[in-house]
Amino acid sequence: MTAPFRCAVDSSGRPDDLAGTASTVRAFLLVEEPGPWGVDALPDGRLSVGAALRDAAGAARVRPLLIRREGRSSVESGRRVFAAYADPVRPWLETTLVDRVEDLLELDLDALGRGGSPGLTPTDGPVLAVCTHGRHDTCCAERGRPVCAALAAAHPEETWQVSHIGGDRFAGNLLVLPHGLYYGRIDPVASIAVAGTHLSGHLDLDHLRGRSGWAMPVQAAEIALRRQLGETALDAVRLIDRRVDGADTRVVLEVAGRRWSVEVHTVTGPDSARLTCRALRDNPLPAHTIRGIEALA
Repeated sequence: MTAPFRCAVDSSGRPDDLAGTASTVRAFLLVEEPGPWGVDALPDGRLSVGAALRDAAGAARVRPLLIRREGRSSVESGRRVFAAYADPVRPWLETTLVDRVEDLLELDLDALGRGGSPGLTPTDGPVLAVCTHGRHDTCCAERGRPVCAALAAAHPEETWQVSHIGGDRFAGNLLVLPHGLYYGRIDPVASIAVAGTHLSGHLDLDHLRGRSGWAMPVQAAEIALRRQLGETALDAVRLIDRRVDGADTRVVLEVAGRRWSVEVHTVTGPDSARLTCRALRDNPLPAHTIRGIEALA
């Protein structure tokens, strides 16, 4: 009997590089909803204002996501909401409890999309959000749920299940807010190491997909430069300039007062594959090639 197709298993047999694959998002809105979640979490789930909230967030350029606690099937004392802005220099996180779901539509999402406060309470975080959205992709449930259980045991206040965040083939996927760090191919053991590394102010370069506040070629450039320098400090790299010429991007980054030029060549194809468990056909595989890293005078 043929085993069912699993995109994460298929991806692990290819030389898919994690670097430069994080969704490009700066503004996030996380809303607690114990579930169940439909294929499209907000409009298909039980959140009565889900479709309206999705539309309002989209218009404000905010990424709305549903979250829930590990092992919890109901909201106990108000619905937890987080607003995060993944600015690469000054990321921030706010939170509140909402009693009425209608109040979600009163949040100032336009301000959040511009990088301003929607009026919640600042909090230090972090949020450790593991994608477990099985209705969207089977791999996210099969690989994400054990990861979330392990993380929740170690970091119960910071850990949440989250709806689809992208990159199903890299499950288990972890989103760390407010920094907008995407990690992929996480298993339960690796999740504890990644979380511990983050809480100590560093990045795990083996699992890092990218920083969502930057374009994908810049994400790839940052990771390549960090690997070359052995630099893992969370805020050690600063973006100075980015110039795009077709498929080529020249990224200038600064580390410890020294500037570096990283040349990134980005293509989609010619290789192709089924990128999700639900995909009915192959799609071109995006890839970033680092063509050179040079120290600037």
